[in-house]
Amino acid sequence: MSQRPSALTRPTSSKRRLKDLLLQKDNRVCADCASPDPKWASTNIGVFICLKCCGVHRSLGTHISKVLSVTLDEWSDDEIDAMVEVGGNASANSIYEAYIPEGISKPGADASHEQRSKFIRSKYERQEFLKPSLRILSNQKKGSLKTSLSNKITDSFRSSSSTSQKSEGMVEFIGMLKVKVIKGTNLAIRDMLSSDPYVVLNLGKQKVQTSVVKSNLNPIWNEEVMLSVPQDYGAVRLQVYDHDTFSADDIMGEAEIDIQPMITSAMAFGDAGMFGNMQIGKWLKSNDNALLDDSTVNIVDGKVKQEVNLKLQNVESGDLELELEWIPLDQ
Repeated sequence: MSQRPSALTRPTSSKRRLKDLLLQKDNRVCADCASPDPKWASTNIGVFICLKCCGVHRSLGTHISKVLSVTLDEWSDDEIDAMVEVGGNASANSIYEAYIPEGISKPGADASHEQRSKFIRSKYERQEFLKPSLRILSNQKKGSLKTSLSNKITDSFRSSSSTSQKSEGMVEFIGMLKVKVIKGTNLAIRDMLSSDPYVVLNLGKQKVQTSVVKSNLNPIWNEEVMLSVPQDYGAVRLQVYDHDTFSADDIMGEAEIDIQPMITSAMAFGDAGMFGNMQIGKWLKSNDNALLDDSTVNIVDGKVKQEVNLKLQNVESGDLELELEWIPLDQ
């Protein structure tokens, strides 16, 4: 494993350190299927992965694999340090793939989701390819691995609980949805004079949320969250809550986001980078949805984006402003 740089020798640019690591030869292909040009990483395992394998990693749970985008997410110094400590895909695979049994082969770039899921779960969740002496069983303490392993890899070597095994079935992902929660306006009062709002988004079994804004009925978040979009996707369910310290959080309204117009338009046009800025689709306001006005789907600087303004439902007041971005599998 690479040695962690000291404070005196650590480069000032964290993004530069991550970019340099990604340029290593072994990191130019996915650690799990060898697809070229991976744009995602598991920060606590220390490997770079493609979007298709990223969907499986997300289903493992963050206690096994915490996934970040190399280009879209903000990385902390600790997360970059963890990747540098591991040393790259080849170093990590020398441990996680030390003993692949005869008759079992790694999935290729064109492998099905079922093939990827089976291999990745065997590799990281069940630790079937580790040296027997390195496997952590349910009755062993965390950190019982040899000291030559980095702490971040040690954290990822945990036996899978029954809960994590049930968390996600075989789901085929078709892309990613980036949701920027921009701001709320005239939200409902749930405390004495104000509220402490936060936003929760659900798609299938996935759940993401923003931070809490204290005592503000017109909060500004400007926070981005990511959701994997399964092949059989439905609407994104949005809920706003008031955070309470000593009791259950109070609902402050909800809405559903129909993502079909964006995905259908994006897939019809294909590579958005080949087109100039233009409108390619529209989600129309109606009595059956929460839109304040028609929501257009546009290509903006080579990306498919959609501005969405929602009137929160089942509440006395409150609007929410969002921006959606579609990220296809090959990005």
